[in-house]
Amino acid sequence: MADTWTDGILLKIVNIIVYLVFLGSNIYTVAAPQGIYYHGKETYITPAPWAFLIWSLIHILLLGTIIYQFFPQGKRIIIDGISWRFPLLAVLNAIYVNLWVSRHYIVAFVFALFVSSAVTHIYYIVKKYHVAENMSDELFVHLPFSLYHGWTTVLVVLTAFEAFGVNKLHQDAGVWTKVFVFLALFFLEGTAATYAFSTPEGDLPASIAIAWSLWAIFAQQRHPAFLHWSALAFAILALVWVLKGAFGLYRVRGRIALSDEERAPLVG
Repeated sequence: MADTWTDGILLKIVNIIVYLVFLGSNIYTVAAPQGIYYHGKETYITPAPWAFLIWSLIHILLLGTIIYQFFPQGKRIIIDGISWRFPLLAVLNAIYVNLWVSRHYIVAFVFALFVSSAVTHIYYIVKKYHVAENMSDELFVHLPFSLYHGWTTVLVVLTAFEAFGVNKLHQDAGVWTKVFVFLALFFLEGTAATYAFSTPEGDLPASIAIAWSLWAIFAQQRHPAFLHWSALAFAILALVWVLKGAFGLYRVRGRIALSDEERAPLVG
């Protein structure tokens, strides 16, 4: 029997509710009186506030995910495949954001790890068991969770420095601070490279999320010069991996299109 929009209706309703909670928690960070993106703890790896605009793109894409779950193909992936992992992710993310806004950075770091673990599980399921069969799969399932996965990697690093690093406004960067920031930048760039080489076509959205963040860190961190120019170097390298991913995607898609043409029947 064909799927109807009411199949798995309980989970579909829960997905809508937790999406609104997730959206509301991030809207609060923008509308909050303290202006968290501008007046939170400033570390030596804090990005420019515009880095967090990536949340807006994730929300828009996940809105498409919420709508797509009411279609048969979307139901197969989101309800049958991802299942209750999405509500878990949304709740953990909302808790993380609220802890971060209230500046409980150590506990927020713990929840950042939980969020990263939850989104990694979804990312693995989507990539391993649900190959994109059409543009809707790509746009409303693969794209948002790839972008989300790359962005949560950045959030874990940022929150770690907020939890355990020094406040830039009150303390100069010592040798160890510079070393750890450099290693964090290297880790992010290396993660972008890993995404680019993870498959023949690479994981372009995840690489973009990290490259975007590295450019924002470069824009924000003017001093000391060592960290400023290190961020630039790693941002350029991350951009190279983005271009590699774009080229790999173009090549794979071109090969698929060519294969389809070869299978097409000849017309006499």
